[in-house]
Amino acid sequence: MKRLFAASFVALAACTPPASTDTPAPTQTASALAPANLPAFFDCLRTSSQAIAAAHRGGPAPGYAENAIETFEHTLAGAPVLMEIDIARTSDGALVLMHDDTLDRTTNGAGEVRAHSLAQIRALRLEDEAGAVLDAHPPTLRQALDWAAGQTILELDVKRGVSYEEVLAEVRAANALERVVFITYSDDAAVRVHTPAPEMMLSISIDAESDLDALTRRGVDLTRVLAWTGTDEPNSGLNVALAQRGVETIFGTLGGADSWDARFERENLNQYAAFADGGLQIIATDRPIEAARDLDDNDGDERIASLQCASAR
Repeated sequence: MKRLFAASFVALAACTPPASTDTPAPTQTASALAPANLPAFFDCLRTSSQAIAAAHRGGPAPGYAENAIETFEHTLAGAPVLMEIDIARTSDGALVLMHDDTLDRTTNGAGEVRAHSLAQIRALRLEDEAGAVLDAHPPTLRQALDWAAGQTILELDVKRGVSYEEVLAEVRAANALERVVFITYSDDAAVRVHTPAPEMMLSISIDAESDLDALTRRGVDLTRVLAWTGTDEPNSGLNVALAQRGVETIFGTLGGADSWDARFERENLNQYAAFADGGLQIIATDRPIEAARDLDDNDGDERIASLQCASAR
C-alpha cells in the first residue's frame, strides 16, 4: 500500500410475536470473507503488509441495530470485514447477542438481560442508534455462528455473567472453533480459553513485547494470538516488534466523540490506511465500510487486498 504513515500521523496528532428461533439458510453476501485457514490468513496479512477492518458490534448504521444479523449482512454488502459481537446470557441459560447488561438502550424492552427468558428476548424488537424500532430481533449466538459460516470471521466478546465454558461449548457445537476469534483481556483468561481450545484464535491485550514471553511460559501458542493494543495511539515500534515474533496487531479507532473514528468523520479525512502503515493488521472501528475502503484505495491490485489472503494455508 502506498501510504505516508509518519506525515499523516503527525498531522493528526496536531489536530411483535416472537420471531422463529430457526436460522434461515445464509445468503452469500457480496463481500463475504471466509478464509480457508484462519492463522494462515492473519499471517498473510502481516507478511504482505495488508490490513483489514473489524466492525464493532457488527457495524450499526441508520436503520440497522448493533449485534443484529441484518446489520452484519448490510455491512458485508459494503466491504469484507470481521464482525465483533457481544454475548449475554438469558435467565434460562441461552446465549444471545447483546452488549449492555440491560435491554433499554438497544431494544423496545427494559430491564436486565439476565432477568428475561430466551422467548422474552426473542420477542423484542431491536432499535438503531437513533432509537427507531426495527423489524429485527435479538439473535442467539448459535444463529450468528451458523450465519457466519462461509460469510465472515466473528470476534466473540463475552459480557459479564457469561462463562467462557458456555461460549466454547456453543462454538464447538456449531463446528466454529477454527473460524472465530475469542476476545480475552488478561493472561489468565487467555490460558483458560486456550487450554481446552488450542486451535482457536485469541485476541489478547498486549502492552509490551515482554507480554508475549509471559504467555509463552504459560503454554499459549503465539501462532494463535492477535495482540489488542488499545485505542489511544498506534504504537509502530510495538507493532514491528510483535510482527517479528509472528504476532498480528489490532488497534481500535472506535469509541465516543473523542475517538479516532469521530475525528476522521468530523474532519472528512480518513486515515485508516496511514495507521495501517504503522504495522497494523486489524483496525477495529465503528466505521467499517469507510475504513475498509480507505485501506484499499491505494492498492493497485484488482482484488481487495484482504481477500487475496483468504485462500492462504
